[in-house]
Amino acid sequence: MGHLERQWAAQEFGAAKLGDARRTARLVGMAVGVAQAPGGKVSEVFRDEAEQQGAYDFLESTKIQVAPIESALSEACARRAANEAFAFVSVDGCTLSLVDRRHAKGFGPIGAGAARGIKVVSGLALDPKGTPLGLTAQKYWARPDLPTRTRNQQRNDCARRADKDKETQHWVDVMAATLSRFDETGAKAWVVADREADARTILLELAGRPTHRFTIRSSWNRRLDVVGHERAYLRQALQRQRVCARYKLHVPASPKRAARTARMHMRVLDVKLRLKVPNTRIVKTVHVSAVWTQERGTNPVGEKPLDWLLLTNVPVRSAEDATSVLLSYTMRWRVEEMHKAWKSGACQVEQTQLRSKDAVIKWATILAAVATRVERLKLLARSEPEAPASIELSSYEIRALILLKREHKKRTETVPDDIPTIAQATRWIADLGGYTGKSSGGPPGSITIGRGFERVRVSAEILKIIEKRRR
Repeated sequence: MGHLERQWAAQEFGAAKLGDARRTARLVGMAVGVAQAPGGKVSEVFRDEAEQQGAYDFLESTKIQVAPIESALSEACARRAANEAFAFVSVDGCTLSLVDRRHAKGFGPIGAGAARGIKVVSGLALDPKGTPLGLTAQKYWARPDLPTRTRNQQRNDCARRADKDKETQHWVDVMAATLSRFDETGAKAWVVADREADARTILLELAGRPTHRFTIRSSWNRRLDVVGHERAYLRQALQRQRVCARYKLHVPASPKRAARTARMHMRVLDVKLRLKVPNTRIVKTVHVSAVWTQERGTNPVGEKPLDWLLLTNVPVRSAEDATSVLLSYTMRWRVEEMHKAWKSGACQVEQTQLRSKDAVIKWATILAAVATRVERLKLLARSEPEAPASIELSSYEIRALILLKREHKKRTETVPDDIPTIAQATRWIADLGGYTGKSSGGPPGSITIGRGFERVRVSAEILKIIEKRRR
């Protein structure tokens, strides 16, 4: 087993309190195996029959719960975050679509059809440059099977339910667990989330933690708490403010967006939001700074202009402060990229064929940690390109990578014996995974890196066996 993978697995999972040191050792060993050969199926990750059976026994055991595994991950992440001035915590939800034709595995309905699966909310910590530090918390749940209802019936049902019984509570739980864990280590969080997090319970939770920052993209034109009888609303109040900054923003192409240089106008305003508890007379208030940036005159015909309205507890006294808030929001996509590496990239979590919801959640938690490691490698190549590849790759992996690169290099390329930088190594790994440079549409992603790393891993294992036999 690779030294770096074992070191990483011990840091992530070694503190898991599973009631028996042998269980923790098994968990660490499984994490090493997945880090070396990521995949969604246990049978594809562990080719040795004994290791495979041990993994199945661990995952299917009712004596082993996921909570201590998640706790170990969050503790390791919080310790790393404490070494930074602060850590962004990008929070988002996603759906795992899983095979359950007989409805016997404990999954729930997802989407409008007959698909089954599990819902998840993840918190991903990032250093100030945006490089992943680890998972802060995750919350899994399966929706109950209910009769088909109209949208009005769904809205009415949601309005009648207590806050603790709504899915929003899972977001609150992830954020509360994250901030409590950070408090234990002295780490400072800057929580970032998209419009789904613009909910009364989430805003109140975050506002009640003043030692930490937050940036939430607004989804609602919320009512303001103002003196007088006239009602005042957020967007109208912002519209009356002067533009405090104008800037240009490069917009990359995407399936729903044309590449362009957008002209952006920004307004800011300190406001007090009026948050009424449904079906009661209780009204609570939250003081925030609102930062509103809009595209003006550069969006193509038929495409909506860029429009971000952000709510933050960071005092905004200047255009520079507002720019920092906008920068924090750009970190939100990091957790989506981790989810992509987890689901369709290197880890392929949705391919699992485990037989129970609890087993799937334990396996998915291990895979999520590995997906975070894959994303870290990818982003280190961008944020610390000159760092040596040895910070993430073992000596055997580096030797295998150099040999493979020499076999597949261009005629004009020279591949030295020296340890490559992390940026160069990542590019070589991506090339082995099918990355074609500019024609691929951007820098290497988790899918090509994952494919390339599998080739490197197999070659490194062969080198290790050959050297062992020589000795």
